Amino acid sequence: MNLLVVGLSHHSAPISALEQLAFSDSEAEAAVGRLIDGGAVSEAVILSTCNRVEVYASAPTFHGALTAIVDELQGRWSELDFASVGYARHNHDAIDHLFRVVSGLDSIAAGEAQILGQIRTAYDRAVESDQVDRQLHDLFQRALHTGKRVRTETDIEDTAPSIITAALQHAGEHHDLSFEDARVVVLGAGAMGALAAATVARYEPKGLTIVNRDPDKADALAREWQAESGRWEQLGELLPQADLLITATGAPEPVVDRTMVSGVSELLIVDVALPRDTTSDVSSQAGVEVIDLGVLHDAAETHGSQTALSQAEEIIRAERDEYLERLRAEAVTPTVAALRGAADDIVTAELEKLARRDDFTDAQRATVAAMVRRVVGRLLHEPTVRVRQLAGQPGAPDYAQILNELFALDCDDLASASHDVLAEALKVRPVSGPAQEGN
Repeated sequence: MNLLVVGLSHHSAPISALEQLAFSDSEAEAAVGRLIDGGAVSEAVILSTCNRVEVYASAPTFHGALTAIVDELQGRWSELDFASVGYARHNHDAIDHLFRVVSGLDSIAAGEAQILGQIRTAYDRAVESDQVDRQLHDLFQRALHTGKRVRTETDIEDTAPSIITAALQHAGEHHDLSFEDARVVVLGAGAMGALAAATVARYEPKGLTIVNRDPDKADALAREWQAESGRWEQLGELLPQADLLITATGAPEPVVDRTMVSGVSELLIVDVALPRDTTSDVSSQAGVEVIDLGVLHDAAETHGSQTALSQAEEIIRAERDEYLERLRAEAVTPTVAALRGAADDIVTAELEKLARRDDFTDAQRATVAAMVRRVVGRLLHEPTVRVRQLAGQPGAPDYAQILNELFALDCDDLASASHDVLAEALKVRPVSGPAQEGN
């Protein structure tokens, strides 16, 4: 089985490309369903954020899965030139990539914390849709554990800004705006809108108004930060009174166009939505300036202390190496199961011969059977434990092939064995039911 990630990010593609390919939750679920039904992918998770659109998948073949995933992306945007703006990572590189992404080291604002929750949400959605099996379950659980370690064992979260903070820092540095004296409107009351409201509220601005399509959500967020709430249809009336507009909706199309800012004399817009909330002609209105993710990417700098970043890299490296060691060890599992099965077959055949003799009582036969199975079990225990340890080491030889040749094993039947069979062979706890966070 192959692990791979296929997609594009702010590193490789313009924001306009990420906009075209952005997935809603329902679209992601449907896309993964098509990939699985097509047979090229066994399980998959789609991660769609303001920084990236990526498909993480487990598949029988790398090239078959790559073709299917690129075709799926191409179907969303026919102008996509994947060879120019996309990338694919395979096996070890895919694992390393996910661990860096979940730790915030691959974001526009290096070290930002939002990505951990975004990956958890994408993973949970795939689990609920029964689109994740053991391989991606294990990978994402380990990745989430790694991301949490980075945030609890380093001070990266204290020194790395969120996208909102980075945007406001850029606005403060490059525009004549004092947040303490500003009248601010936050458009959107979801996760990013709530983060924007919380960030702005710390500056204690002259005014803060929350606007959302759902007025109840706007009211609730406004109460939390002692702000005002406005109605969606009133946005055009609020903007001429505002100094700063932060847009952070999840709308599939722009919600702020030039007509809505036609009465504005001076307004700075921070658009952190993907797709963007503002139309391209908004910035052509006199007195209006727009800071969007494209601007932030062009101005991106490495945030977070070098000490914290170095510590994060060390944690990622350790977690990745340990995870790879476990994968290498588990690769020998079917062969060890076959070895134990072959030994059991020999014991069973010999005991059947014993059962045909009439010079043993049933009690004696039972005693001999228990003794023989105990001896064989003890003889196999240390080698099978040791071979897993050796197989997990970097650069280890193919112990599965060595065992096959030494004992003339036939692993064909075990290649498709259930998780329960293989788990019993090496006493590995199988996955059952919806995945729960481990570690």
